[in-house]
Amino acid sequence: MLVDRRHLLAGTGAAALTAPFGRFAIAQGAPIKVGLLLPYSGTYAALGEAITRAAELYVKQAGGTLGGRAISFTRLDDESEPTKATDLTNKLVYGEKVDVLIGTVHSGVAMAMAKIAAEAGVPTLIPNAGADVITRAGCAPNVFRTSFGNGQVSYATGKAMIAAGIKEAVTLTWQYAAGEEDVAGFKEAFLEGGGKVLKEIYLPFPDVEFQSALAEIASLKPQAVFSFFAGGGAAKFIKDFAGAKLNEKIALWGPGFLTDGVEKAVGAAGNGVKTVLHYADDLDNPQNKAFRAAFEAAYKTSADVYAVQGWDTMAVLDIGLKAVKGDVSKRADLNAAMAKAAFDSPRGPFKLSASRNPVQNFYLRELKDGANRLVGVAVKDLADSTKGCRALT
Repeated sequence: MLVDRRHLLAGTGAAALTAPFGRFAIAQGAPIKVGLLLPYSGTYAALGEAITRAAELYVKQAGGTLGGRAISFTRLDDESEPTKATDLTNKLVYGEKVDVLIGTVHSGVAMAMAKIAAEAGVPTLIPNAGADVITRAGCAPNVFRTSFGNGQVSYATGKAMIAAGIKEAVTLTWQYAAGEEDVAGFKEAFLEGGGKVLKEIYLPFPDVEFQSALAEIASLKPQAVFSFFAGGGAAKFIKDFAGAKLNEKIALWGPGFLTDGVEKAVGAAGNGVKTVLHYADDLDNPQNKAFRAAFEAAYKTSADVYAVQGWDTMAVLDIGLKAVKGDVSKRADLNAAMAKAAFDSPRGPFKLSASRNPVQNFYLRELKDGANRLVGVAVKDLADSTKGCRALT
């Protein structure tokens, strides 16, 4: 476990000096403990780091405090390993006794984490993992998602593919919660629009041996492939797809995670790949321009969708902490304030649905010369289904 003491931000001393009573001073001056359960190694390590950097940057730009309290981040590497999720979540919630829990990237890890968090009542924000069940049947008043639902982003992708005139497709993804839910969301929209899925192909997570799948795709000759991969796996898939020369006759589409963070790594092999996501690097709004400039200045690298999600996670938390003046013991009031969060994000207008999942625009992008170029809005103000959510009604 790593307690990130470099970011045990200033502010405690001043509160202690001005408070009239010792106990009050300690309570008000003590940092709010924020547990980060994220991948810092393995396939999704870069995603976890981007989220963490943005979270730290948000606090720094807020002057070192949120709701009048300093923030202490405690990091745990979940290794994108669902079998470790229960022990690691318990360590943060019951061992470290964090005031707020933030995590994670892998949907399998997130489902175990969210179940424990809901039972413990600790305010929890999910900056990436899109497992549909978390904000559907598994919804809870203290669990918020600031990213997307898997079915939500892939539904938008299916709508965009139909709009582009695609009528036949093959799907290819890893066989785990995120991959299966992405395919389900895509199929819902694609079939609604009159499309036909020729075959669904699955690989074990995190297998990156794509040759047999590519051979099968070549034999099926679809108009397009809908594919969900991310991180290093996505980079290799895009290169292998082009290496097999499938990109010369079959369009490659997917949720934005297929290209985000690997744009430059795939080089010319990625040219022409189309993706749909709730963010595009070149969105022309003041919040995006300011965020990207600040992130690059701080870390000497460009921000991506994962960084935006980390930033917006802290923006939602900030709204809640301001409402309770930093008193994290007022959990019901904190949760209620976060549920009403609405603001202009780098991704565009941001608000939460009744089940604590974002209502947001989805954008069509095309990868060209190492950058995802904005084509236009694919679906506006798309909310995910709240099917099965009874805890908030």
